[in-house]
Amino acid sequence: MESMQQWYLDSDCSKHMTKDKSKFVSIIFKQEGHVTYGDNNKGRILGRGSIGDKSILLIHDFLYVEGLKHNLFSISQLWDKGYQVIFKTNFCEIYLPNSKEVMLIGKRINNVYLLDISSPCSINCLLSKHGESWL
Repeated sequence: MESMQQWYLDSDCSKHMTKDKSKFVSIIFKQEGHVTYGDNNKGRILGRGSIGDKSILLIHDFLYVEGLKHNLFSISQLWDKGYQVIFKTNFCEIYLPNSKEVMLIGKRINNVYLLDISSPCSINCLLSKHGESWL
């Protein structure tokens, strides 16, 4: 996967964010200040919106940030919105609020969890695509 196609689950960021405005299905352009990265550099917030696919998966309150190097999903923002995130050895599952339905599955690669939001699916879908050996 290319860097801007990967979505990192990040326990250190407080908001979901991306620098790729093509990821948004709706966006309001408005300078809202800055975010501070782990190395103390800053990125300017240029807008806020929703990403995903209106018919399958839509996630709100993403920041559009200038100069960001990776797409980031904030674990704490997911929890605050009622999503449940379960981490396993080689993958993680994100459940819809108040549901047992899996919204997204992330793969663990080099000690980070990566998501592909272009193909949300349930665990049954994942097993049919990859087989249980992937797990």
